[in-house]
Amino acid sequence: MHKGSITAQELAAALNGTLLHCPPGMLLHEVRPLDEAGPGALSFLANPKYASKAMKAEAGLILVDSKTDLGERPVLVVDNPYWAFAQCIAWLHPEPKPKWEKTPIHSTAEIRAHTHIAPNVTIGARTVVGSGCILHPGVHVGADCVLGEGCELFPGVVLYRRTKLGQYVRIHANSVLGSDGYGYVLVDGRHQKVPQMGWVEVGDEVEIGACVTVDRGVLGPTRIGKGTKVDNQCQIAHNVQVGEHCLIVSMTGISGSSKIGDYVTLAGKVGVVGHIEIGARSIVGGGSVVAKSLPEGSFVTGYPARPHKEWVEAQAAVNRLPKLLKKLQRG
Repeated sequence: MHKGSITAQELAAALNGTLLHCPPGMLLHEVRPLDEAGPGALSFLANPKYASKAMKAEAGLILVDSKTDLGERPVLVVDNPYWAFAQCIAWLHPEPKPKWEKTPIHSTAEIRAHTHIAPNVTIGARTVVGSGCILHPGVHVGADCVLGEGCELFPGVVLYRRTKLGQYVRIHANSVLGSDGYGYVLVDGRHQKVPQMGWVEVGDEVEIGACVTVDRGVLGPTRIGKGTKVDNQCQIAHNVQVGEHCLIVSMTGISGSSKIGDYVTLAGKVGVVGHIEIGARSIVGGGSVVAKSLPEGSFVTGYPARPHKEWVEAQAAVNRLPKLLKKLQRG
């Protein structure tokens, strides 16, 4: 199998699955999430609670398990839909094999006027570097990347393929954008990799500190909105959507598929669990862990994070416990 297309019947045979309500000759060209899938796309349903979403989806074929009933929707019944989905990504969206040239800047790359490129910089095929960019020694920019006007990449920065930077983006030393997201599925006692075929998009005037990692999406983009500032040693996982003008402070980690609204502040060492939303103009205090979605304008602290006033009162009560225990012991 290779990038291009595959029939539903061929896919069923490869996955040892059963086609229901689907013409065997239906052609499938890509793998997409349920809310983005069109008639020529394959998608999957791993959690029955999203069955109503699957019923409305336009996907040509949906991977399901034997317990899921989607009525007359075309489905392919398999033992493990998520693992089948991962295999299909690899078949229909394979990683291109790198083709190295003798020169560090690929002949098809486009370098625009007034750009300063230091020694030991590598630039991949079809990449566009905007005017006025500065690339320091040891920077690697992969294939099919786009750097807007006036970007500056400090020593050791790595942009994996298809990374897109807006204008006047600054990325400090040894940060990596576009590395694989942390996606695995347990199959027969082994953790099998879920291919990560997305990319990273960074808006205008974003600044990213040193040793930051921003993972590409599974299929679509991981985004950082314009004007956002990311401190050193932060982790932004796959398919995270960070809004505009946010402040993300050192050693913060944002788990996959979370959405951060505009003007949000995440203080130092904040943790955000996956698949939640933090409303615009919210503030999360240092060392907190956000375990559920927050409405706009929230101010939370603690583990798990809760309204700051409530957390302060709870901590004050905890601090009084030793004295209360002594009183109880004295009778």
